[in-house]
Amino acid sequence: MTKSYRISSQQMDDIIKKLEENYIIFAPKRIPNGGRYALMDTIEYKEIHSYDEIEYKDRSNYPMKEVLTPITQTVFNFTEDEFKEAKNIYSKDILVFGRACDINAVKIQDQIYLENGPEADYFYKRVRDHVKFVLMECTEQFNGCFCCSVGSNTTDMQSFGVRFGEDEAMVEVNDQAFASYFEGCPEVEDSIKFPEENELKVELPVIDSVELLDELKKHPMWNEYTERCIGCGTCTIACPTCTCFTTTDVLYNENHNIGERRRTEASCMITGFDRVQGHDFRHTIGDRYRYKVLHKIYAHNKRFGTGPMCVGCGRCDSDCPMLISYPATFNKISKAIEEIKSTMKGE
Repeated sequence: MTKSYRISSQQMDDIIKKLEENYIIFAPKRIPNGGRYALMDTIEYKEIHSYDEIEYKDRSNYPMKEVLTPITQTVFNFTEDEFKEAKNIYSKDILVFGRACDINAVKIQDQIYLENGPEADYFYKRVRDHVKFVLMECTEQFNGCFCCSVGSNTTDMQSFGVRFGEDEAMVEVNDQAFASYFEGCPEVEDSIKFPEENELKVELPVIDSVELLDELKKHPMWNEYTERCIGCGTCTIACPTCTCFTTTDVLYNENHNIGERRRTEASCMITGFDRVQGHDFRHTIGDRYRYKVLHKIYAHNKRFGTGPMCVGCGRCDSDCPMLISYPATFNKISKAIEEIKSTMKGE
């Protein structure tokens, strides 16, 4: 049974300090002058220790996935004749504040790391097993959001949810394991609200046959992106569902027989990502963009049957230095599908 409480900002500070006894707490946090350009802030998922550190008015520039899968992490250390797995970087359980889209993105991360083969990814699982979520209610529309179009506007994965305010918050507790933290706070008849409609509406393309997919791959629409996209990979770093990484062995200067293996977030948009023995499978930036987009809207659903590999957070649009819009791309694909189907029918 859920219960809701009205809590002052000072009480929230006290509750966060109590939670810190058992959890490392992460939330979107504003980093002054940490952005792409001079005097521009950035908002990243960082460890927080007080209520006022949580940036709830604006969307984070970087997604929640960096808590579970850091951009770079050591997986094991090695010597000439043995190796030892790296220790978990987290010493406690983890509590993460996030919006519904980011929390739903973790479901997709779970599919890739835990369900995409005969064995779960050990380094992901040992973190994921100790993570709980706090839902941040969305009260504002952000530029490029289309979570309602992809069904990621609601979630039931949260232990509790928060409606933020300057002087007080409304908290809805879903997980009874957290009820004791809010004992003595005044109860209210209220509940967390989810977005019901976005200003930006996107109709995801439907690719219902392999024949249609093959024709779509050859459509000239992709040539536009060879000209426009610079292949920087910003969209994949900003995306909460992208999971590609590369591994590198780092040898120590003092002894080249000793070192560590690291895995680092990578991007299918970067030249050389698909290179095997000197051969690139996708030769142009348009080819790479096509691969990425079709994986999002077709291949992932074909593999898992749970819908697109996209939660409509809008970060890819906001962060792209060339102002390439994924929703606009989806609309162009839908138009291309209509053209292809007409041709296939001989109309």
